[in-house]
Amino acid sequence: MTTATIIGSGFASLAAATSLADKGAKVTVVEKNASTGGRARKFTEQGFTFDMGPSWYWMPDVFEKYFNRFGKSVSDYYDLKRLDPSYRVFFKDEQVDIPSSFQSLIELFEAREKGAGQKLRKFLEDAAYKYDAGVNDLVYKPGLSVLEFAQWKVMKGLFQLDLLKNFKDFARGYFSDPKLLSLIEFPVLFLGAMPQDTPALYSLMNYADMKLGTWYPMGGMHKIVEGMETLAREKGVNFRLGEPVQRIYQNGSMRVVTDRESISSDVVVGGADYHHIDTQLLDESDRQYKSKYWGTRTMAPSCLLYYVGVKKKVDGLLHHNLFFDTDFQQHAKEIYKTNVWPESPLFYVCCPSKTDDSVAPQGMENIFMLIPIAPGLEGDSEAIRERYFDTLVNRIEKHTGTSFKNDIIYKKSYSVSEFQKDYNAFKGNAYGLANTLLQTAFLKPRIQHKNLNNLYFTGQLTVPGPGVPPSLISGQVVADLIAKHHKLN
Repeated sequence: MTTATIIGSGFASLAAATSLADKGAKVTVVEKNASTGGRARKFTEQGFTFDMGPSWYWMPDVFEKYFNRFGKSVSDYYDLKRLDPSYRVFFKDEQVDIPSSFQSLIELFEAREKGAGQKLRKFLEDAAYKYDAGVNDLVYKPGLSVLEFAQWKVMKGLFQLDLLKNFKDFARGYFSDPKLLSLIEFPVLFLGAMPQDTPALYSLMNYADMKLGTWYPMGGMHKIVEGMETLAREKGVNFRLGEPVQRIYQNGSMRVVTDRESISSDVVVGGADYHHIDTQLLDESDRQYKSKYWGTRTMAPSCLLYYVGVKKKVDGLLHHNLFFDTDFQQHAKEIYKTNVWPESPLFYVCCPSKTDDSVAPQGMENIFMLIPIAPGLEGDSEAIRERYFDTLVNRIEKHTGTSFKNDIIYKKSYSVSEFQKDYNAFKGNAYGLANTLLQTAFLKPRIQHKNLNNLYFTGQLTVPGPGVPPSLISGQVVADLIAKHHKLN
């Protein structure tokens, strides 16, 4: 029986572990933290249950396809609710709710710019093609060779994918209203580059947003992790929690050395931070990439997070809220170009207690705030965190007309230093490697080690890229590659 050791227990690792176990491998997951989920862990305090990381549930088809792989369904593990409105956007002078109804969305666009409704329809028809080609085919490739593209069923439509066009110019070929452009461009903000440096291929994100909808697993995003872990255990996966890995090497078999013992297996899958594994866990002679390589990688943003409990309801907020009341381009420049703490940041607020009574005590509010920031920022201090917190609360109070600062009964911040401590995150990144043209598919860090053939990688620093659905896919891709190499079922 083929044995496999998986390092880490985030979405990619759980998907890889379950997929390999389903094919007959004996799988052990080794996780440094005390609970599974990686960045999607949760914690509870004073009756509040906080999701620590991901909060958007997009691309529901990817999750359903994952569970279907094992003869299961999403509904076997958690209850999904579609949000309507999908989210609220606060501009400087108004707020706009994004409806779940596509017809209502067309009418919203048309009301703001003559002809924009029909253009949105055409824009999303094009995005649907990219979604089908990109999500259902391209991202399920291991990215080991350019020849994968030659076998790709949509090769004939390569130009239609707009890989060589940038997102900013592409969007402006359809719309001119600045606020509509902000709505179109915001999903790419977390992909790791400014719209002018992001391939137009990623209009597929708009299709995911505006056609497939925004959903929420009742109980919180960690319900996905719980479902995946339950399924993994059903398949026989063994979990070793609170056990940091200290070294990986090959001596006949692959060896994973933890703070407790040395584990021998046929295959090792690195689902922890790729840079950490490559530079800290491997002997220098076994490293795939030199420090210069890592230094030239373009990273997706890190973020400054706040978990907040409020002893009353905060009127004016929806489940998801985007505060675009300052300059979008200026903040993007501070993240991706000048790499400085933002002067007047855009930010995001999630208030799951608007949808789910279980995440906060009765009559209270669970609030999660997020500021995207440049990766690797120095000067992460309590003083900076307090200054930004006051700024965010003041802006929320101003736009909602609800005062709540004096009603906050719990507050915790989380940023660069915690990402580094908890996840060994390269440059304290929150989202992984940026999806730029030169970091797409086979141009990303390899999913298989070039010399240690039985060492593989999965997660947000390799194919297909950052985000929960791509990570879920990444775990399946690496498992299928291993199954092919080791002739598993």
